[in-house]
Amino acid sequence: MSVASTQQAVVAAEPTRESLDVLDQLMKPEVQESLTVLVENLPKLAEMVTILTKTYDLVQNVATDRVFIEDIKGGVEEFVKPIQDKAKGLASAAIEANDRAQDESTTIGLFGLLKMLKDPQVQKMFRFSQAFLDVLAERQQQRQ
Repeated sequence: MSVASTQQAVVAAEPTRESLDVLDQLMKPEVQESLTVLVENLPKLAEMVTILTKTYDLVQNVATDRVFIEDIKGGVEEFVKPIQDKAKGLASAAIEANDRAQDESTTIGLFGLLKMLKDPQVQKMFRFSQAFLDVLAERQQQRQ
């Protein structure tokens, strides 16, 4: 055996500073307790890792499937489009009504109010208001 190979064998047999640090850590009681708990729960951890891996694979497949993404996008658009159209219609009606109210300068008197009370839309609004107030009153009584 040569001198160089003998020196290498001696150096390899000497513990390094890192290995001493690891051994010092392993000697601590809290580390030993943690390792015991970890070893006892290895079957559960293995099962969890398997499930997480399968879940990750599924999500990865779904996230990269262009056909699926387009189908979901189309479904959401079909759901949102009618709501969006209705909201736009209500917003444009509110803007138009505001413009008309700004342009109108006449005073509404008592007879004007009585005439307005006969309007079907005003009646519908009053029925809704009454029903809404009734529901609020019932809920308040239930809380007491």
